[in-house]
Amino acid sequence: MTTSSSPKRLGFFTRLLDQADAAERYRLATEQIKHAERCGFDSAWIAQHHFHEGEGGLPAPFVFLSQVAVQTTRIRLGTGIVTLPLELPVRVAEDAVVTDLISGGRLEVGVGPGGNLTAFTAFGLDAKDRHTLMNGNLELMRTAWNGGALPGGDKLYPSSPTLVDRIWQATFSVEGARRAGLAGDGLMLSRTQPRSSDAPNATLAEIQNPMIDAYLEALPKGRAPRILASRTVYAADDRREAMRFAETGLARLRHRLAATGNLSSGNLVGDLIAAFDVHIGTPDEVVASLQTDATLERATDLTIQAHSIDPPHPYILRSIELVAEKVAPALGWVPSAATGKRRVA
Repeated sequence: MTTSSSPKRLGFFTRLLDQADAAERYRLATEQIKHAERCGFDSAWIAQHHFHEGEGGLPAPFVFLSQVAVQTTRIRLGTGIVTLPLELPVRVAEDAVVTDLISGGRLEVGVGPGGNLTAFTAFGLDAKDRHTLMNGNLELMRTAWNGGALPGGDKLYPSSPTLVDRIWQATFSVEGARRAGLAGDGLMLSRTQPRSSDAPNATLAEIQNPMIDAYLEALPKGRAPRILASRTVYAADDRREAMRFAETGLARLRHRLAATGNLSSGNLVGDLIAAFDVHIGTPDEVVASLQTDATLERATDLTIQAHSIDPPHPYILRSIELVAEKVAPALGWVPSAATGKRRVA
């Protein structure tokens, strides 16, 4: 089963991993999102992470997106993701509504069970319960946004009922994709994900296409699919420059690759690029690399991020420009009637 050929949207994802203190990370990420809007991107996404500086520097995504909202006018603003099992769902519902109202209805709410399992201990929770907590919290949020009575009889105020139609679920599994489809939510696919021991060299498309199949089969009749594929993309004017940053950024992940024993080529950077599904190089090289990813033919949203290359801020800005000017058009990005900018077709 395939999706229709409806236009796709182009997104920018920042993990807030610039080599700086927290305040400067927030400033730089804001500038990157503002630059993405100027370049015509349709959406910008940020991730919530607790405690671990090296994983991401943002525990309060709605606070951050609210200040971005007042510095932008058009670009949609999304969470990718809120770690929902660690949150009070009514508070998430309230914060999301306020952010949505401040932004003029531009909020997209991505949620997931979370990957930092040690954080659950700090929150007084058991990581083994994360999926049950996720499902229960998500249903309570739906009730709140739909105007339903909460435990005790209160109803959410202020409200933004259309947020129910802007929920996205992130998952690594076919079953998780099926749940997102059954709920009529958007499906968020990761930029990379672990390979199983019985298929250590599987391509990302081979892993994620079955997830898309399950999602589409479960989606209620008449419900338009929303499939966001996040991808690591770093476009540079010079390939040597790109590889220089890859040697620094990807080297931080070498311990993960070594643990898999997948160091077959003898080229550490090359192994890391392959293992973590990185699309890197000049615009032409990035286009050619992305065109090998069959998952993207079925996605409604392509969202690019510089992580795990994580070059310095000016180079991220340049990569955003090159994606908008050269990479996305080569993939079929066409002008949007609303903005005069371009979208992926």
